[in-house]
Amino acid sequence: MTKLKVKTGDTVRVIAGDHKGQEGKIQKILREKNKAIVEGVNMVSKHEKPSAKNPQGGIVKKEAAVHLSNLSLIDKKGDTTRVGYRTEDGKKVRFSKKSNEVI
Repeated sequence: MTKLKVKTGDTVRVIAGDHKGQEGKIQKILREKNKAIVEGVNMVSKHEKPSAKNPQGGIVKKEAAVHLSNLSLIDKKGDTTRVGYRTEDGKKVRFSKKSNEVI
């Protein structure tokens, strides 16, 4: 497995595909598939059977996974940026390659 540059809770922008330009927070990362579930992006309709949790059943809208290569981290200014690593005071920190600020 490769080192991931994004974490759960990061704000990202989709840079390729049908949902290009949409932004959201990462809710979950699927490491084995190199995909992430981003809030409000790549919404799909799922048919759900009636259950104790959802007695009515029906069609439910939910997020589907987006490949990590199609996501770019957004820094504090709102620009997309690549992520680098460096050590500061003996700690490994992520920084924005565009603005050189710690994320």
